[in-house]
Amino acid sequence: MTSYGQRLTAATKARGPLCVGVDPHPALLQAWGLRNDVAGLERCARGLVEALGALVPVFKPQSAFFEAHGSAGIAVLERTLTDIAATGALSLLDVKRGDIGSTMDAYAAAYLTDGSPLAADAITLSPYLGFGSLAGALDLAVDQGRGVYVLALTSNPEGPEFQQATTADGRTVGQAVVDAAAAYNRDAGVVDGGLGPVGIVVGATIGRTGTDFSALNGSILAPGIGAQGGGAADLREVFGAAAAAVLPSTSREVMGAGPDPAALQRAATRALGEMKAVIGLG
Repeated sequence: MTSYGQRLTAATKARGPLCVGVDPHPALLQAWGLRNDVAGLERCARGLVEALGALVPVFKPQSAFFEAHGSAGIAVLERTLTDIAATGALSLLDVKRGDIGSTMDAYAAAYLTDGSPLAADAITLSPYLGFGSLAGALDLAVDQGRGVYVLALTSNPEGPEFQQATTADGRTVGQAVVDAAAAYNRDAGVVDGGLGPVGIVVGATIGRTGTDFSALNGSILAPGIGAQGGGAADLREVFGAAAAAVLPSTSREVMGAGPDPAALQRAATRALGEMKAVIGLG
């Protein structure tokens, strides 16, 4: 069984470092000339994957936009995840789950277990009930050859109130999350720049924070590229030498070019070129 880190490394080497969000929110559906209903949701999400499936290495469906349509929307998400797998790209399901005990285990089973209709190659998690509360999901991810991305430093204006607060030992909470992820990857035997099962989420627009990513040995998901104000040049400023481990993520910058498949492909190709120039993969 190949690990998530191995599959991600292979995918980004083959296609370049880019994650494209699948965010079929009402305004985007309207821009595509679609109704805000299940049929519009399906045409948008699956049409995006069809257009870009042979081009980009990772798709990141935002679960909330599917959940908003109830069980029929979840069924569209299931089909979208199946589509992604069929293209050879990886799926990173943005669910930001975080809980304790049996509830966390149930979330993990839903998203990280072979055979589950909602299984993805990786998911996002929130550590703010304590990093240790995620143990069930982290362990299952390893067992199933999947990955997780733990929120560390986000770009929303409310984030620093918690993430830049200091712990008893003088570290920021964000640094403590990064260090806990690094420790898990180290205990999993990942060293020397390999990508372990635990990645982190760090906003591409946060600027310099003094956070040390050097021991992570994991992937860094960096949302905020494009319409949210982040650019390729920001990656070096935020991540420094760790930029090689960054998976830049864009949604509106690419999806806004739709629904024409050729226009979507041009937008994704442009974004891939910009990311390759900074990160040096492909």
